[in-house]
Amino acid sequence: MGQWMEVSMFLNTLTPKFYVALTGTSSLISGLILIFEWWYFRKYGTSFIEQVSVSHLRPLLGGVDSSAPTNTTTSNGEADSSRQSVSECKVWRNPLNLFRGAEYNRYTWVTGREPLTYYDMNLSAQDHQTFFTCDTDHLRPADAIMQKAWRERNPQARISAAHEALELEDCATAFILLAEEESTTIMEAERLFKQALKAGESCYRRSHQLQHHSSQYEAQHRRDTNVLVYIKRRLAMCSRKLGRTREAAKMMRDLMKEFPLLSMFNIHENLLESLLELQNYADVQAVLAKYDDISLPKSATICYTAALLKARAVSDKFSPEAASRRGLSTAEMNAVEAIHRAVEFNPHVPKYLLEMKSLILPPEHILKRGDSEAIAYAFFHLQHWKRVEGALNLLHCTWEGSMYSSFRMIPYPLEKGHLFYPYPICTETADRELLPSVEAVFHEVSVYPKKELPFFILFTAGLCSFTAMLALLTHQFPELMGVFAKAFLSTLFAPLNFIMEKVESLLPSSLWHQLTRI
Repeated sequence: MGQWMEVSMFLNTLTPKFYVALTGTSSLISGLILIFEWWYFRKYGTSFIEQVSVSHLRPLLGGVDSSAPTNTTTSNGEADSSRQSVSECKVWRNPLNLFRGAEYNRYTWVTGREPLTYYDMNLSAQDHQTFFTCDTDHLRPADAIMQKAWRERNPQARISAAHEALELEDCATAFILLAEEESTTIMEAERLFKQALKAGESCYRRSHQLQHHSSQYEAQHRRDTNVLVYIKRRLAMCSRKLGRTREAAKMMRDLMKEFPLLSMFNIHENLLESLLELQNYADVQAVLAKYDDISLPKSATICYTAALLKARAVSDKFSPEAASRRGLSTAEMNAVEAIHRAVEFNPHVPKYLLEMKSLILPPEHILKRGDSEAIAYAFFHLQHWKRVEGALNLLHCTWEGSMYSSFRMIPYPLEKGHLFYPYPICTETADRELLPSVEAVFHEVSVYPKKELPFFILFTAGLCSFTAMLALLTHQFPELMGVFAKAFLSTLFAPLNFIMEKVESLLPSSLWHQLTRI
């Protein structure tokens, strides 16, 4: 009991200056911790205290490290291969890109707004120069004119150059340019692409025979191959847009068989969309089995089409209330897991499929896992989800439902990755370059994931603010704060004093005297 009397006397002798120094020092230390935690979070995306506790303290306490290898070798292998083979913010050509003259320009004429950004059109110009030109173009006058035309920024100058090239000879790339930019209807574009096909096949046959004679002929053949594949793919897309879907699917199949190695055009995504329009789900599954592979880059089309097929098997009879009572069946669990997989790959898509966010015209280039890819996918595939009864309902339940929320299984933060390589942190910047601004078409770029501040940053911020406020109040009102501090400490130690009194009353005084001496 004497020790507690000494503690009480010590607290009574403390001056207000001591409390000012104590609270000021506490505020300074917590402020330094807050600054360090914030810097570490901005640089590495995680809390330093949390990382240390997970990496070092949890194993000592017998916990399991969440980052340790598990039995999901397929997922880890997929993530590792993707980290090596896929650039974080590589921009891809949109496989389903619209026709600039017949579709994009018509939108501009009607609304007065530009649907494409300068960055997007500049990327298209670079693609055209890569695919449609070669070092031997100067040997053919029409190709030399077209080589300059692809570098022109003015659309009218490009169109004039294409007409100039056609005055010399039937030039396949000149027909391509006119079909893409001058045609005002899909039927007119198809007519020009058929003329381009005739000229392109002639050049392809000629360069195919000479490709082994020299490196220049080999480069020319490679260019002619790219031109021919591009023409046939666009012709198939014309057929699809004009309602000849079976013809379009056949043309795409033939093109994939004829040129199996040219995967940069992603023709299988065009085929998937056509097969879904035909409701030929068996063939869709066959295409997915071939292209939904670990070694190949994923896309929203692949992931969400796989989820749609799984959802189609159970969505017509799915009921959230019944599922919450009896639990999910195996087929329903497979569908939910497929949706979770798709959401982790591109978390922007559900808002467009559920019509929680308005669509705009898709850009000519997309960023995989970004908002631009989500717009491009939903623009063409929303109708296929609506056609499958209950599919959007299942997606909505998985998206927002408390029991089956796909976000419960997504790694946090998403940059850690789980089924795929970590989510790139630069998607917002790239999407803002690809998509029109809010002022142009009233589109606000979807940003995900929105990083939440770790608990320890919030805790240290609150601690710093609280101690700083105490230091200020103690400095301004020393006597009053001293009274409050003594009352608080007395209240804090009151339960301990009560326990010690009970212990003293129960134990013999001789034993208690020996314990205090120890």
